[in-house]
Amino acid sequence: MEKKLLNLLTGLCVVALPFLFKGSKMRENLLIFFSKGVLATLVDAYVVGTKRIEYPVRPFGKIFKTNIIYDILFFPILSVIWVKMSYNDNFWKILLKSLVFSVPMSFGQWYFEKNSRLFKWKKWSPFHTFGSVNFTLFMIRGLVGLIKKLDKIKGNQNITE
Repeated sequence: MEKKLLNLLTGLCVVALPFLFKGSKMRENLLIFFSKGVLATLVDAYVVGTKRIEYPVRPFGKIFKTNIIYDILFFPILSVIWVKMSYNDNFWKILLKSLVFSVPMSFGQWYFEKNSRLFKWKKWSPFHTFGSVNFTLFMIRGLVGLIKKLDKIKGNQNITE
């Protein structure tokens, strides 16, 4: 069952990719995607390394101790979608939209931890998932905010030159 779920998740992610990386913000979306992949991989490596979570069923289990589908496909795709949804929002709307992702993710992980072998929580809970998802979402959103400010500065310099 777990392998089928991972294959389904991988398939959904691969199908979603072309739709996320089109349009005028393609470079920005790619930056979000790869930045979130790096951040998720680092956080997950720490969490697995400190034995808070274990992934009994994972792709390339002899090579990776983390689940690379989550780290380099699923979470980055969700981040691209979240940033697109919250791109022009104020802080409170961004916070509310982060809950749309972090609350279901927390409940979903709790459910799958209890009913599958996708992961095993040792020193982890839905609250840790909630916090880590929000932390990484806001780190990536902060990066996007920085890029927007730099673009605005660059645009102002072009006007005055």
